[in-house]
Amino acid sequence: MTIFTHVVVGTNDLDRARAFYDEVLGTLGIKRVMSMDTASLWGIEGPEFMVTKPGNGLPSTYANGGTVSFAAPTRAAVHEFHQAALKLGAKDEGQPGPRNFTPTSYAAYVRDPDGNKICTYCFEAM
Repeated sequence: MTIFTHVVVGTNDLDRARAFYDEVLGTLGIKRVMSMDTASLWGIEGPEFMVTKPGNGLPSTYANGGTVSFAAPTRAAVHEFHQAALKLGAKDEGQPGPRNFTPTSYAAYVRDPDGNKICTYCFEAM
């Protein structure tokens, strides 16, 4: 059992967010599994990650210090994720490479077009 039912980030442009996450998460084998008028959800076995317009009608803002991390199946997928994100307008927040989190940590960080910080980690040995 996981500790989360789902993780949510906000957007002010749902169509742009859908295109961004379809391609970027697709590099990790994650697909969009549900779309509604104001939100979409991605996952592998069901809806786990949601992008939505805020329910209170105010503009979306990103969390300073908040990061959503996605599992990468390989180190090559970390590079594909980073390249796809930058191609779609993300801001680089950390090039693909080793991290000191664990001896095998390999990651990349970006900010999506709405400013949400996302990353991907692979823990496979070299």
